[in-house]
Amino acid sequence: MTTWMALISNLGFPVVLVLYLLIRFEKRIMTLAESIDKLRDALGTKNTR
Repeated sequence: MTTWMALISNLGFPVVLVLYLLIRFEKRIMTLAESIDKLRDALGTKNTR
């Protein structure tokens, strides 16, 4: 908890909040990107038949 308070006091609350959210949602964003790639491949394969 002390680390978070030090970050907030040094960087500011909005910056710390954005960093926290980016770190937390990184895995979900990567999974979404992989799903979009798979969908693009599936649609591309379907159109070539």
